[in-house]
Amino acid sequence: MKIFYIKKQKIYSLISILILAILAIIFYNIYYKNSEETFKEEIFYKGNINEKVIAFACNVDWGNEYIPEMLSIFEKENIKITFFVTGEWAKKNEKLLKNIYSHQHEIGNHGYAHDDYGKLNYADNAKGIKECHEVLNNILNMECKYFAPPAGSFNDNTIKAAKDLNYDIIMWSIDTIDWREDSTEDKIINRVLTQAENSAIVLMHPTKETIKALPVIIQNLKEEGYNIVKVSQVIK
Repeated sequence: MKIFYIKKQKIYSLISILILAILAIIFYNIYYKNSEETFKEEIFYKGNINEKVIAFACNVDWGNEYIPEMLSIFEKENIKITFFVTGEWAKKNEKLLKNIYSHQHEIGNHGYAHDDYGKLNYADNAKGIKECHEVLNNILNMECKYFAPPAGSFNDNTIKAAKDLNYDIIMWSIDTIDWREDSTEDKIINRVLTQAENSAIVLMHPTKETIKALPVIIQNLKEEGYNIVKVSQVIK
């Protein structure tokens, strides 16, 4: 009788563990999985239009000397792209920022400083995005709504802060890696053209090699039927 009681207790324990495991799985699917899906809705690695369009996103915190020539290339090709600038850079380079904006390029938020947002808490993430927003609004009298975290670094705090401030987070599907010293003109061209696809977002920076590569990239993309646009034009 005692042995039967012990076995019965073990069965109850196993049933209890099984029930708890099932409840944990249900809770994960309802809460965490849904949270992840919600987060993904706020992050764009590429656009969502199945058309022959490719967005250029240029992150700016340095490289002033190359921006005028970059603007000339885009003007010649009748192309408008998105420039993501830091608040610190914008404050020091108001004239250049206004020049970019006067060419009808889209301006995005790159945070106030070029920080590692993936290591920041919620308050600091929100502060960085908000301060850059205010700087750009004061200089250009416009409201940004796209945030490109420096180095593509973000965490859940970044996602929540961006969402609370009515921002979408912009990443990329094609990285030119043009900031690296070993990134030559040919390498940059190859990285873009071999990965070109509908609604791709191409990340670049104002560098010497990018300036050299851009005319070839643009010509080839146009020959393949692509229309080069702003980030907002591949996200609907």
